[in-house]
Amino acid sequence: MALVSCESADEGVTRTASSNIGNKPSSSPVEAAATEATTPPVKGERDNTSVCLVPEAPGATVYENEYAHLDASNTSEGYIVVRYTGDSGKVKLQITGPSEITYTYNLTVGNPTDEVFPLQSGNGQYLVNVFENLQGTQYTTVFSQMVDVTLANEFGPFLYPNQYCTFSADSLAVKKAADLAFPCNNDLEVVSEVYNFMIENIKYDYDEAETVQSGYLPDIDEVMNTKKGICLDYSALMCSMLRSQRIPTRMEIGYAGTAYHAWISTYIEDIGWVNGMIQFDGKEWSLMDPTFASNTEEKALKDFIGDGKNYSVKYIY
Repeated sequence: MALVSCESADEGVTRTASSNIGNKPSSSPVEAAATEATTPPVKGERDNTSVCLVPEAPGATVYENEYAHLDASNTSEGYIVVRYTGDSGKVKLQITGPSEITYTYNLTVGNPTDEVFPLQSGNGQYLVNVFENLQGTQYTTVFSQMVDVTLANEFGPFLYPNQYCTFSADSLAVKKAADLAFPCNNDLEVVSEVYNFMIENIKYDYDEAETVQSGYLPDIDEVMNTKKGICLDYSALMCSMLRSQRIPTRMEIGYAGTAYHAWISTYIEDIGWVNGMIQFDGKEWSLMDPTFASNTEEKALKDFIGDGKNYSVKYIY
C-alpha cells in the first residue's frame, strides 16, 4: 500500500489580517500599500496538504538471483523496486512494457541500493532485464524476469517518486508547493502558481548543459537552492511539486526539433492530460515547458528548443 501524508508547511500560520478597532483614522496611501504588501494570502477552497507517496519493498513478491533483487509487491501501485547485488562497476536496467518501448536506466553499484522505477505503460506484461558491463559498450544479461501488471490506479506511476523524479516530505520543493497551493481553489490554479514560480525564479544553467554526463539525475533541492538548472532539472522540480499536491504529472523526454529535451504534462480533472503548446491562456495548457517559458528572451535557448510545434515524446517518467 502507498503511504503517507505529510503535513502542510502552512499549518498553524495565521492567514487573516485583524480588522481595525475603534475610530482609528484611515491609512495614508503609503501605509495602505505597505499593509497590502504584508497581508498574508487568504486560504483557498482546495486542501493544500502535501501528500508524499512513499514507495515500499515489503517482500511479498520477490524475484532475485546473485546479481539483482526485484521487489514486485506493488506493481498495482505503478512501480517496481530493483537493487543490484553483484560486483560489476557499471550496470544497466532495462524495462520493456506493453507499449514495447524499452526504458534504460543506470543502477547504483558498489553499495546495494533500492531504486524505484515506474510502470508507465499501463496494464500488461513488463520484461525486466539487468545487464553487467563487460567492456566498452558490451554488456551481458545477468537477470531477466517477466512481471504481470494490473494497475489499481492508472495515475499511480505519475504520483509516486522514482529515480528521475525524487522527492519526499522533507524536500524543499514539497514545502514550497504547499505554500504556492495555499491560496488556490482548484488543481488548475495550483498548476498555474507552480508554473509561474518556475518561470520567475529558475534560470537555465548553460554551463551545466555543456558539461552534463549521460545518466544525469536531477536533485530538486539543489535546484531550489541554486535557482538554476537544465531542462531535466526544470521538469523534475515541477513534476515533484505537482505530484506532492496530488496532481498526476509526467516528465516527458524526447525531441524539440533535433534537440534532446525534457518537459512535462499534467492531468487536470475534467480537462485530461494537458500537452501541446507552451503558453497558458487562462483556461488551457498544451505543452508545459518551464525551461522555455522561464527563458523566453534567451535567443540561444529559443533556437535550441524551437517554437513548440515540433515536440516529439520518446520517454515518459
